[in-house]
Amino acid sequence: MSEANVDDVAKNKYEMMVQDGKNRTKIYCQRCPSIILLPQKAIMKEKELFLPHMKKKPNAAPEDGETLKEFWLVEDMFTFENLGFTNTVDNIKYLICADCEVGPIGVHDTRQNKHFYIALDRVKHAD
Repeated sequence: MSEANVDDVAKNKYEMMVQDGKNRTKIYCQRCPSIILLPQKAIMKEKELFLPHMKKKPNAAPEDGETLKEFWLVEDMFTFENLGFTNTVDNIKYLICADCEVGPIGVHDTRQNKHFYIALDRVKHAD
């Protein structure tokens, strides 16, 4: 697949998720049926952020993870339907499903009080 076609596929993928710059559909946990966000509650944001892997490998170092680039930005923690937070370490709280505790699905830097980021690749999108 050529680079232009890859870009077109990615663009089409996001067009199905975005309406007026916000999430078009409900956002769910990947593991359980819990709703994380209702439609039109988050803004699509491109930003590079590091998240640890969701599935820990035996003997994995704490810095094992990946840098992701596509996120849903939520500016008020009370906007979420079912979301949990880890303990704060170095001003960072990781976001997890409140019901099954899978994660991290996102990140919150406590120095930026109104920035909660949910990784598009770590949640499901459906009507």
